[in-house]
Amino acid sequence: MERWVDKLFEAGEKLLLIIIAGLTCIAVALELITLGSELRLELADLLLLFIYLEVFGMAVVYYRAQTLPVTLPVLIAITGITRLIILQGKDFEPSILLYEAGAIFLLAIAYGILTWANFKTQKLKSVVADED
Repeated sequence: MERWVDKLFEAGEKLLLIIIAGLTCIAVALELITLGSELRLELADLLLLFIYLEVFGMAVVYYRAQTLPVTLPVLIAITGITRLIILQGKDFEPSILLYEAGAIFLLAIAYGILTWANFKTQKLKSVVADED
């Protein structure tokens, strides 16, 4: 019974990942159609396409490896906040821009720490494997 439940959860997980990837492709197609009809391209549009690319990439990585690098959502958050800053324009209060820039700075520090920790972990694993 437990094995059957595990198989059911695994199939559900793969199905949801395929749905997420498919919906991301549809969102990209709709965005490209909108860009084509408006004949105008802005930096915010490119950042939105990067967010779609990162979400798609995250789904593919998780589907293949069954693990998700924590750095991918951090990069998506950085891109999302950057896009928000660009969309706000110059009419917003400067303190809001400082808060958003601070959030990006903290996320960048977190990304650096996570990348460094991953590098150290991989290096330690290779040293341990060489000793065996």
